[in-house]
Amino acid sequence: MPEEVTADDLHKSARNELKTLSKENAEQVARHLAMASQLIDEDPELAHKHALAASRRAGRIAIVRETLGITAYATGDFALALRELRTYRRISGKDDQIALMVDSERGVGRPDRALEAGRAVDRATLPTPVRVALAIAMSGARLDQGEAELALGELQIPELDPDRAFEWSPALFGAHAAVLEDLGREEEAAFWSARAEVAADALGLNDEDDEEIFIEDGLIEGEFDDDIDDEPSASTEPSTPEPQETPKEES
Repeated sequence: MPEEVTADDLHKSARNELKTLSKENAEQVARHLAMASQLIDEDPELAHKHALAASRRAGRIAIVRETLGITAYATGDFALALRELRTYRRISGKDDQIALMVDSERGVGRPDRALEAGRAVDRATLPTPVRVALAIAMSGARLDQGEAELALGELQIPELDPDRAFEWSPALFGAHAAVLEDLGREEEAAFWSARAEVAADALGLNDEDDEEIFIEDGLIEGEFDDDIDDEPSASTEPSTPEPQETPKEES
């Protein structure tokens, strides 16, 4: 554990969940969780070890079980991920990791159970990024069962708008393109694949994850709001701007 890593490196909302622990224990758990968060993309195995260390100290804390489930998923241990995310949901009462749970069911070879798990959740209650991630996971489960047309249907959600880009758009557009390609609809697949690239490029230029961006002919027209909080909570649903007409192409 690097000495420079402190409990303050963990998000405040996560630190608040550790208040039931002793001060010393809370400090160590927070440091392990902070390390797991920092390492999850570049070294998921080490991130998982930190999550395991945190769970040995605070196994009844929701954020700890959630982190352990996420790192297990990242290392490909889908059975453990499923168990830990179920425990997290039972402790917290939240469905915000339902997409990972569906994907974990797929990972252990149970696409039918994956679909059941996804259908059991009221999608209207989910934050938009979670709802989109669930649609992608459900589409994957349909593909696992050889149901490409139904997989395409899972992705037919309001967020599938080629003229607007949010943080979830590249993954959604890319998944849509992949299913279309599986169906042999090459021209449509190419269109959505291109839209995914444009959206990803646009969002790379924008620091606000919940910023709405309009896409026209590969160019980006952004509308920026200086009052947006620089550090939105991970559990906060992005606000949806009022619909606006996309500029039409000049002939």
